[in-house]
Amino acid sequence: MASVSMPTDFLWGVAVAGHQIDGGDTTSDTSFLENVEPTVFVEPSGAACGSWERWPEDLDLAAGLGLNAYRFSVEWCRIEPDRGVIDESALDHYEAIIDGCLDRGLAPVVTFSHFTAPHWFACRGSWLAPEAAADFARFCDLVMERLGDRIAIAVTLNEPNLQRQLAGGFLPPQAWEGHAVTLDAASKAAGVERYRAGNVQRLDELELFEDAFERAHVAAREAIKARRPDLPVGLSLAVADEFALPGGEAARDKVREECYGRWLRLAEDDDFVGVQNYERILYGPEGRVATHPGQQEVEPLSLAGAVSYCHEVSGVPVLVSEHGMNTEDDEARCAFLTAALAGLDRAIADGVPVLGYCHWSLLDNYEWIFAFGPKFGLHAVDRVTLDRSAKRSAAVFAAEVARRSSQVARR
Repeated sequence: MASVSMPTDFLWGVAVAGHQIDGGDTTSDTSFLENVEPTVFVEPSGAACGSWERWPEDLDLAAGLGLNAYRFSVEWCRIEPDRGVIDESALDHYEAIIDGCLDRGLAPVVTFSHFTAPHWFACRGSWLAPEAAADFARFCDLVMERLGDRIAIAVTLNEPNLQRQLAGGFLPPQAWEGHAVTLDAASKAAGVERYRAGNVQRLDELELFEDAFERAHVAAREAIKARRPDLPVGLSLAVADEFALPGGEAARDKVREECYGRWLRLAEDDDFVGVQNYERILYGPEGRVATHPGQQEVEPLSLAGAVSYCHEVSGVPVLVSEHGMNTEDDEARCAFLTAALAGLDRAIADGVPVLGYCHWSLLDNYEWIFAFGPKFGLHAVDRVTLDRSAKRSAAVFAAEVARRSSQVARR
């Protein structure tokens, strides 16, 4: 790991992503895919949470929870809606958000690519195009030139391993068929041979995308470091807590290598690895054990397991860049949060270097192909007025953060 200025205070934050909350996104690959026929998306994102205009309110909500970090994404499609055409007003917008974070005592944790990319980029084959890594590095340099002096942590790519993980049983065959049909419809609608996107992939192209994402991450890291060598840079990974029952070690280790191996080796040259954990998966001698068929195994201690594993393999500090629970039962979320953070405390006490924890998410937002069905937010969003209302879990999270912060202050 390079010698960099790592955050001295533990980062307590929330995580959001531009396409999922902003609304009015018309120049991204995801927006195009949402609106072709047929499409795998349940419905278009539309106004989402209206955060393009309501971002000051969102930052006030985060600050009101007593947090000191805010993870958000800069959207490439907003800044470069056409190749070589830079929208200065979009850069102004993100500069205002960063300054708004700093004014409220929130460290800006910036994701340079949270799944979405420009429509023109997708028309050229997306990350599979020969010039993709260079294009992304150029975008990162552009952002760093304007905003880099005020960023606290840089995340290059969000979950480049997600599709591989989903292929392990999280998505049914019909969903993958839907991906392929949607991409075919988009290629026809755009009049191109191969319309592709990072978060809607074909099963037979997973490895091609992984190779491309690895090139893009390395190029982005170099571009970011060229502008600011002291800025901590890493990528975030979707990491389940693979748990081996007696005799299940070989099956577990095979899945770990397939889903995380290359990425944790890549992270050895980064300043941290982002861990995004939502579930535990059990393995026995015959492979994956379906304890609740068709459902995720929600286990609060999965966070500690995922964090410990990623540090052990990569050797670098960990940032919990996402963690949360999809449920309409907010009381279940409250209990889950409390237990998961207690488990994280124990992992830290055992020596795992954790930079911070960002809860997914501040708001109930647009969850990609599943649209507005899943509920991860600490705040509900009225689908008509877009008004935010705090759930009890927001107060529980705030209390957990306050208790730990006061303990640190007393030391």
